Amino acid sequence: MRTDFEVKHAPTAEPAPMRPFSRSLPMALLRAREAAMRLFRPSLQAHELTEQQWRVLRAISAAEAVEATQLARLTFLLAPSLTRILRDLEARKLIRRRANPSDRRAAEITLSARGLELMRAVGPESERIYRGIEARLGEARLGRLMELLAEVEALLGEAD
Repeated sequence: MRTDFEVKHAPTAEPAPMRPFSRSLPMALLRAREAAMRLFRPSLQAHELTEQQWRVLRAISAAEAVEATQLARLTFLLAPSLTRILRDLEARKLIRRRANPSDRRAAEITLSARGLELMRAVGPESERIYRGIEARLGEARLGRLMELLAEVEALLGEAD
């Protein structure tokens, strides 16, 4: 007769075979991201920026003015995280929020003069790091990598 312990802890069937962990696409992408970000972190830390704050500042600078919902999509940040980041950036006077003239319920987010100054300081450092990455990978290989990543994003995004 089986005890309750034996029933609750009976061995289960073997797990389905899976590809090796090292060949997992999400993990390979995370390892590559980590390798790249390791190069950028010292510059960001020198300017007292987190990776997420830099991502937000870069997105704002590329769009000039952006609404929070659009910014969340652009930066792949959840709304609560983005709200906290925007509050911190605003406290540092790096961004400004103002009512959207065409929709008073929405706020446009722009870089402040201080934010633009920071972008002018960090931008060249960031580009220097990119040039180092390009020197290691080669211009053609880096270009192909960016094209492949865009293709993966587009093809896998279609599954949604």
